[in-house]
Amino acid sequence: MANQNSDCQSCSEKDKGTCDPKSCSGIQKLPQSKGNNIKQVIAVMSGKGGVGKSSISSLLATSLAKQGHKVGILDADITGPSIPKMFGINDRPVSNGEALLPIWSKRLNIKIMSLNLLIDNEDDPVIWRGPILSGAVKQFWTDVAWGDLDYMIVDLPPGTGDVPLTVMQSIPLTGVVIVSSPQDLANMIVRKAIKLVAMEKVPIIGLVENMSGVICPHCGEKIDIFGESKAEQAARLADIPLLKVLPIDPKLSKLCDQGEVEKYDQVFDDLKPFLKTGKVG
Repeated sequence: MANQNSDCQSCSEKDKGTCDPKSCSGIQKLPQSKGNNIKQVIAVMSGKGGVGKSSISSLLATSLAKQGHKVGILDADITGPSIPKMFGINDRPVSNGEALLPIWSKRLNIKIMSLNLLIDNEDDPVIWRGPILSGAVKQFWTDVAWGDLDYMIVDLPPGTGDVPLTVMQSIPLTGVVIVSSPQDLANMIVRKAIKLVAMEKVPIIGLVENMSGVICPHCGEKIDIFGESKAEQAARLADIPLLKVLPIDPKLSKLCDQGEVEKYDQVFDDLKPFLKTGKVG
C-alpha cells in the first residue's frame, strides 16, 4: 500500500516500501558505504558541555568491546575532540584508495575516527562554521572504511546546534543516550536536548546521570558536590529509561588523562533491553 504521509516523499525508506508514516521525519538518511556493515548506531548527547559526555561515549564503547562486540567511535565533536586523547592514540589515518582507515585503539581494537587525528597539532583550534562542521561529520560516516561493526558510538558536541541536528537527520541512528549531571541548570538544558530528539523522531535509549556525587576514599561517605541526584525524577518526567547513575571517580579521570580509558572497569553491562530497533540502514 502506498504511504500517504507527505513527509515520506524524501525519506530513504520510501522506495523500499518500508517507511513508517507514524515515525517518518521525511529526511534522506545517508546510506552506508560499500564494505561497511554497521548494525547499531548510538549517539551520545548532552544539552550542555562539561557533564562528561565524551567519557560516557568512551565507557559505552569499552563496555561493549569487553562484551565481545565489534565497536567503533565516530568523534563528531569536531571543535572539541577528546576521544583520541582518552584512548592514547595519535596515529594519522591513511587511505586504502577508496576510504580513510580508522585508527584502532591499543587494547580493545575499537575503531576510532576523529578530526584530531587529521590535524598537525592536536591543540590547534578548528575554526570552521556550521556547514563545514556538518560536512566533516557526514564524511566520517560515508568516507571511512568502518567495515563490520556491531555498534558505532557517535560522540556529539554539546547543545542542539548544527552537528547534533545533522547527525540525527543524516545518519540512521538506533537511538540516543542523553547525559546530564545533578545540577538543576544541567537538567533544564538537557530537557531541550530531549525535546530536539523527540522532534527528530529518534528513539531515546535512556538517560545517564554523570558526576552524581563522589565517594570519600577514607570513610566511604557519598558527598553530593553538585546537589542530590535528580536522575530518577528527570527520567520519569521525560518518560525515558534511566541507564546509569555514575559518581565522580578520580580513577577514571586519571585513566582518561593517561590515554588508558580501556583499563576502566566495565560500566554498561547490557544495553540490549534498551535497544528496541533493529539493524540500521
